[in-house]
Amino acid sequence: MSLKIVKAGMLDSIQDIGRFGYQQVGINPTGVMDKYAAAIANILVGNNYKEPVIEIHFPGATIFFAQPTIIALSGADFNASINETQIPVNHPVIVNKNTTLQFHSLKNKSRCYLAIKGGMKLSKWLDSYSTNLKAEAGGFEGRRLLKDDVIEFNEETNTINIDEDDFKILPWQASENFGMEDSEQLMVMPGAEWDWLDKNSQEKFLRNPFFISHNSDRMGYRLASEPLHVISKTELVSSAVSFGSIQLLPDGQLIILMADNQTTGGYPRLGNIISAHLPMLAQMKAGDKIQFKFTDHQTAEDFIVKQQQHLTQLEIACKLRLENYIHEKGHD
Repeated sequence: MSLKIVKAGMLDSIQDIGRFGYQQVGINPTGVMDKYAAAIANILVGNNYKEPVIEIHFPGATIFFAQPTIIALSGADFNASINETQIPVNHPVIVNKNTTLQFHSLKNKSRCYLAIKGGMKLSKWLDSYSTNLKAEAGGFEGRRLLKDDVIEFNEETNTINIDEDDFKILPWQASENFGMEDSEQLMVMPGAEWDWLDKNSQEKFLRNPFFISHNSDRMGYRLASEPLHVISKTELVSSAVSFGSIQLLPDGQLIILMADNQTTGGYPRLGNIISAHLPMLAQMKAGDKIQFKFTDHQTAEDFIVKQQQHLTQLEIACKLRLENYIHEKGHD
């Protein structure tokens, strides 16, 4: 009951929702970049949304399934196939033994999530399965997935019979864009040092487009635009930062901290992307345009509540459909 990495991808790793409660000792949460897509992939196969998944960047790994299981892909569409026949994202798919999952082209977004029914046999590090690449801990041996890595499954699914077919796409799917607005506009809460910007720079922040630099990764997205300026040079004591914090760098450019962000920072915090828009941000790539729009706590809260409600409804529906399907096939 396992999968094997036949060919390594660019940066594929085991991630869950994150490692929380250790920031005070300098250990960052890490975790999936797009929590929403990862939750959808898990829900489609009947898992708890916190179950670890494989986060895949393009070009993605080639993965061999030694035994049958149920998988789901969510997030980016990398034109995936099983034994050279295309499969969709946001659908549960039964894959037979001795089948190979491949990713052929980047159709949209930047990160894809693979969930396995029942999850994978992994060891937790500090209450999380997430890979901390800097600490070389968690996930699979504390590193990205490499050729010949073998990951065991938690659950046996040999009872699901699809005859000699390579795979079967189950007839229900998830909508992933619920609660997402214009992909270029991100809602922001003002940060602690917002007032440090001069008036002209504040107007630029809210009016001008920013472009994601190629010098961006899981730690942070560097943005390119007209430089912004503070009213006066002031020393800032290193303060807490989080996923979505927008910091002003000494050269007047911005950086948005991402999932592998440090726990504290000494640059002015101009704002923070609202939680409901972090998945949208996580799926952006180098060259994409961002525009900021200030919002209030109530709006930010309404957005995240609606997203959570959608996931809860999806979880109930998928669990019922999957249980019914397995029950029916067990009596065939």
